[in-house]
Amino acid sequence: MDTTKGNGDVQTKKYTAKDFASDQDVRWCPGCGDYSILAQVQRILPELDTPKEKHVFISGIGCSSRFPYYMDAYGVHGIHGRAPAIASGVKTANPELNVWVVSGDGDALSIGGNHLIHSLRRNIGLKILMFNNRIYGLTKGQYSPTSELGKKTKSTPFGTIDYPFNPVQLALGAEGTFVARCLDRDPKHLQQVLLRAARHEGTSFIEIYQNCNVFNDGAFLQLTEKETKPDNVLYLEHGKPLVFGKDNDKGVRLNGFTPEVVSLKDGKYGMSDLLVYDETSFDLAVLLATFSDRQGFPTPIGVFFQTERKAYEDMMVKQIEDVKKKRGEGDLDKLLRSGNTWVVSSN
Repeated sequence: MDTTKGNGDVQTKKYTAKDFASDQDVRWCPGCGDYSILAQVQRILPELDTPKEKHVFISGIGCSSRFPYYMDAYGVHGIHGRAPAIASGVKTANPELNVWVVSGDGDALSIGGNHLIHSLRRNIGLKILMFNNRIYGLTKGQYSPTSELGKKTKSTPFGTIDYPFNPVQLALGAEGTFVARCLDRDPKHLQQVLLRAARHEGTSFIEIYQNCNVFNDGAFLQLTEKETKPDNVLYLEHGKPLVFGKDNDKGVRLNGFTPEVVSLKDGKYGMSDLLVYDETSFDLAVLLATFSDRQGFPTPIGVFFQTERKAYEDMMVKQIEDVKKKRGEGDLDKLLRSGNTWVVSSN
């Protein structure tokens, strides 16, 4: 929402998606999943009723990191892996800003891994979008930290022997307060999760499965195609049983402490036997995060975990205000000359 004064009156303008599109030509490969993600972000921003100058987009290096060029908002195209660090500084110095981090699986989880986990741990009010195409696209097709075991790429012609990261597990392990997963080819669902992430107090982390149609085309085909999607995708809905399948004929139950996929066709199991999803349950979120690595299990999509915890920048501002009340305004010159000091002369 933009307020401007004209002739003494206050005029209110409602933004549209076009207001957040820059004048730069979008230069991703035709068919890249990044186009969809960009469009959904531009569509949800008007719903926040926040002035354009309050949005900042910060990226590292990679195909996804061209994002700030295409947004008509403030932005920083940073260096490899450092977007969360730059964004942390921007947010703590300017808590009133909506700070978005746009990164890829290589940028965020390889050179930027430490910055990512500490942003999540501190619960700084960042909105982190991690585009996961399971490949290094910008540098032309080397394997990434999320590439599958055995994947043949330009840098692993005989197959990678690295075990891949599970980004959702990583975010939960770092105690993220909002952790989700989306698909680039499900725009409506992506919009819903983006809106929730934008309104969350503290760090929001969304892993977005994104197709690289040049160097890793079809990495998520089972999850996006009409014929295979129902049997391979489990949409997480708070308060509802874990049901999936073309006719909602499959479900997930606990057999002791072990999850299992069961059929709802033969009458042996019904809805009352299934796990009911609770997005506030950390234990359940951790269990669900393993599904994408379990043979025969569907891949969960949606919000894995959401909880309320004080944001780092809010606690920082309060701490500064409390100290000011007790000790008054600080004196920089006095601080610099306190403690052990040395006088350096030319003699």
